[in-house]
Amino acid sequence: MTTTNRRNFIKAATAAGAGILIAPQLSKAVVVEPKQPKGEINIAFIGVGDRGRGHLIRTARTSGVKITAICDVDPLAIEMAQVILKENGHPEAEVYSNGDFAFKEMLKRNEINGVIISTPWLWHVRMAVATMKAGKYAAVEVSAANTIEECWDLVNTSEETGMPCMILENVCYRRDVLAVLNMVKQSIFGEIVHATCGYRHDLRAVKFNKDLKFGDGATGEARWRTQHSLKNNADVYPTHGIGPIAKMLDINRGNRFLYLSATASKAVGLKHYIEQQGGENHPLAKLPWKLGDIVTSTIKTTNGETIIVTHDCNLPRPYSLDFSVQGTDGLIDFDLSNQRIYIEGQSKAHTWDEFKAWQDKYDHPLWKKYGNEAEGAGHGGIDFFVTREFINSVKEQRQPVMDVYDAAVWSSITPLSEASIALGGTPQYFPDFTRGTWISRKPVDYEV
Repeated sequence: MTTTNRRNFIKAATAAGAGILIAPQLSKAVVVEPKQPKGEINIAFIGVGDRGRGHLIRTARTSGVKITAICDVDPLAIEMAQVILKENGHPEAEVYSNGDFAFKEMLKRNEINGVIISTPWLWHVRMAVATMKAGKYAAVEVSAANTIEECWDLVNTSEETGMPCMILENVCYRRDVLAVLNMVKQSIFGEIVHATCGYRHDLRAVKFNKDLKFGDGATGEARWRTQHSLKNNADVYPTHGIGPIAKMLDINRGNRFLYLSATASKAVGLKHYIEQQGGENHPLAKLPWKLGDIVTSTIKTTNGETIIVTHDCNLPRPYSLDFSVQGTDGLIDFDLSNQRIYIEGQSKAHTWDEFKAWQDKYDHPLWKKYGNEAEGAGHGGIDFFVTREFINSVKEQRQPVMDVYDAAVWSSITPLSEASIALGGTPQYFPDFTRGTWISRKPVDYEV
C-alpha cells in the first residue's frame, strides 16, 4: 500500500468510526399505538430455505394466521414450503420466484400484514426496507445489517413509515438466558460490572460443501456465508451473544453502547481445514482468507459496564456462546456445557453452586407457560418464542420486544469491529440510533 493510499484508507476508516455518529435529520420516531387484534392476519415469507421453513412451520401452526405468498429463487425450497403448508391445513401459497427482486412484486399484495425475511445477510436490509415501505411489519433474521449505513436505513425507514422491524434473535429466549435476565432484574448479582458473550461454533463444514465447494454452484450456506470469511475481518455474527446481554443491561432503554475496541488473530484455520480435506496444493488453500480465526471486541457502556464479545468459527471446538455476568454480589457462567453460579453470602465461600436450582427458582413466566408447547420447535424450543413474538406484535399492532433500534445497534458491532481492527484496535464509537431517546425509553417485559 502506497503512502497516499494508506493515508486515504486511514481517513476512510476513521470516518467510519467517528463520522457515522452524525445521524440523518428526521422527524421524531413514530410510535405504533397498540390496538386490539382484528380477525386473521396474513404473514408472507421472503426466503424459505432451512431457516425460513422453520418459521413457516411454526407460523402455519398458529391460529388466526393466513399464509398466501412466499418468495424464493430456489425451486426445491418452494416445493418443500408448499408441502409444509399442505401438511398443516393451508392451501398452496402464491409463489414469487422470478429473479432476485421478485419480493418487490409480492410486497404489492394488500392482504399481507407482516413479512418474515430469512435470506443471505447482504439481502436483509433491502428486503426489510422494502417491506416497511410497503406498509408491512418486517421481521429479519440475524444479523440484521452489515454496514452502519444499512443500520441507519433500517432505523430511518421504520421511523418514516411507522412500521416496526423486529430482529429474530432467538437466543434471547433461551430458558437459562431468561432466568438469568430475571436474576439481573432482581439484583441477585448486585450491580452489574462485566459480562462476556460470543459465538464460538465450528462452521467449517457449513462454509464448505463436502467437495470443498463454496460460492456459485455450492449448496446451503456455503453459497454465500463463506464469502464473508474471504472478504471481511470483523465480528461478522455478533447478535447471538450480544442480544441477551444487551437486554440484561437495558441497552437502548436507559443505557447504551458507547464504544468498542476490537482485535483479530491471524487467519489460518480455513487454510488448514482445506489442506486437511483436499491436500496442501488445493487451490482454495492459496486464497487470502481475511477473517481472523478469533475476533475479540471489548465494549464500554455509558453506565460503565464492560462486555467482551468473541467470534470463533474457523477452528475445531464445541459450540459455545461464552455467557457470563458478574456483579458486586456474585457471578454466573451459563454456557450450555458449563453452568455455575456464586452468590456472596449464599454460596459456600470460594465454591461454585450448580445453576439448576437457581434456574428453577427464577424460571421465566414464558417458559413456565409455554415450555411444553415450545418443546421440539427448534434450537431447544427458543425458535417457538421468537416466531410467536413477531406474530403477536403484528396481531396486537405493537412494537416487538426486540425492535429496530436493537437490530441496528447489535448489528453495528460488525462494521465497528472491522474499522477498529483495521486501525490497530482504535476505539470506535457507536452511533446513537435512538437519537437521544435511550435516556427516557423504559425497559420492556417479554410478552407472556
